[in-house]
Amino acid sequence: MESFGAKNMQSPPLKPYKCLLGTQILLRILATAFTLASTWILLTSKQTVTVFGLEMDARYSYSPIFKFFALANMIGCAFSVLSLFLAFVVGHKGLDPKNSFYMFLHDLIVLALLLAGCAAATAVGYVGKYGEMHSGWMPICEHVSKFCHKVTSSVMLSYFAVLFYLCLAIISANQSRQIQV
Repeated sequence: MESFGAKNMQSPPLKPYKCLLGTQILLRILATAFTLASTWILLTSKQTVTVFGLEMDARYSYSPIFKFFALANMIGCAFSVLSLFLAFVVGHKGLDPKNSFYMFLHDLIVLALLLAGCAAATAVGYVGKYGEMHSGWMPICEHVSKFCHKVTSSVMLSYFAVLFYLCLAIISANQSRQIQV
């Protein structure tokens, strides 16, 4: 009789585990959708205008920072899909703190990559909108406002994906606390 009680106390409650698994899956789906939308908006952002008789073309591919931002979102989207499949597999195997630790490392790496891309794109976007008078860089968003609005939307969506990955990293870190060395 005692072995039944000890066995029952060692197994984790099923309902909170399923709730956490459902939350993780939802956050991973949202992160996938937001990084995919951010990538799509950035890749399709271009505008050509004529200013003082000169044709000015704005595309994401003209800036290495925006290329990095697009690539970071593509990688984030691909890893989000991968982690979604892993969450399903790990979820069906049961609660293992080691698996949670590996998911935590994954979430932390993707979080850092997305945050680096967002920070770089935000800095370039700020210079594009307000310029840098000391360096002689004029603001360009007055002339290519459609392009700037698309880039701003892309960066905002990517920041939401960063928040989702922050939540995922916190959840995974909390679950991995149970590792016994």
